[in-house]
Amino acid sequence: MPRSPRTDSRPADDTAADVAPPVHGDLTLPAVTIESYSLEVRDSETDGFYGDRASRTAFGKMLDLWRTLFTEMNDGKDAFGAKPTAEIGKRRLDELLAEGGPAAAAIRAASEDYAVQLAQVVRRFQRQKSWQGVERVVIGGGFQQSELGKRAVGRAGELLAEAKAGVSLRTLHHHADEGGLIGWLHVAPPEVLERHDALLAVDIGGTNVRCGIVRVRGNGPDLTRAEVVGRDKWGHADDEDVKKRDDLVQGIAGMLEDLIHEAKRDGIKLAPFVGVACPGMVRPDGSIAGGTQNLPGNWESTRFHLPRHLCEKLPRIGGEPTHVRLHNDAVVQGLSELPFMNDVRRWAVLTVGTGLGNASFTNR
Repeated sequence: MPRSPRTDSRPADDTAADVAPPVHGDLTLPAVTIESYSLEVRDSETDGFYGDRASRTAFGKMLDLWRTLFTEMNDGKDAFGAKPTAEIGKRRLDELLAEGGPAAAAIRAASEDYAVQLAQVVRRFQRQKSWQGVERVVIGGGFQQSELGKRAVGRAGELLAEAKAGVSLRTLHHHADEGGLIGWLHVAPPEVLERHDALLAVDIGGTNVRCGIVRVRGNGPDLTRAEVVGRDKWGHADDEDVKKRDDLVQGIAGMLEDLIHEAKRDGIKLAPFVGVACPGMVRPDGSIAGGTQNLPGNWESTRFHLPRHLCEKLPRIGGEPTHVRLHNDAVVQGLSELPFMNDVRRWAVLTVGTGLGNASFTNR
């Protein structure tokens, strides 16, 4: 993807330069090179993308098939109840798995199917140039937070080991709601951490938006001790008031403003910096090229610039103009694992959500 000139995402009348003008979606960071993200590997069998085989949506379809079969075997009695499969949450599935019986059997069967597909997706990505030499793949997203998700990831790892694929799997260290925020500590300019206690971060998904105050506990550069000390989550996809793109942007700005007030109340010295992770390809000028089909409205319009739109809505922080930097959500969630990757050189992340996000990295 060609690089365009660096642009500043501050409102035009602000001239302070305490934070360097951003390159959005930067691929070269001090500690790591981002080899690729949002790879779209075509699936000739489905005419879609290969990664969709291992999405949360795909697991739901697998479970629905096994649910139907076990219902037929159980004289038409559905052990899952009346709720459609797509509306049964991870917590309830974990409860059914623990209870045993036909529902648990269906979940275990779907988990095995999903593990096979996840292992195949990893093998397919290994054939891509930017994934060659990847030694470890981190599975992120909310699916791996559940017991059934951990079970499926563990089984996929066993299948890869049996196939001598040369790659291991593990789940995200941080909670999925926090990994996509904490990763910004590895993208933010060094002066942000040198002069301030914390920064603001946003993770925009097709279903939820997460905002938080991110800081490192104690002194020194040990980013393994990063934590989210203030967090808010908004299920915008189920919010009837969100009908267009601007509604979502305005809601995000409101969440950030509340966190700014919370930080001030708690004596946290915030940097005038907001990191925003979103789906899709991020151009260096802060515009978005593809991958935002699960968000309301047109986020890829040449007349829409998310960093600038947020800057216009946000107050100054500590008397300084607020800067907004944009990057891909899978990249940022993957970067939260960077402090735990000292024993490998090449690694990658797959984020299991409505779709399947991906990114690959090389430690520098």
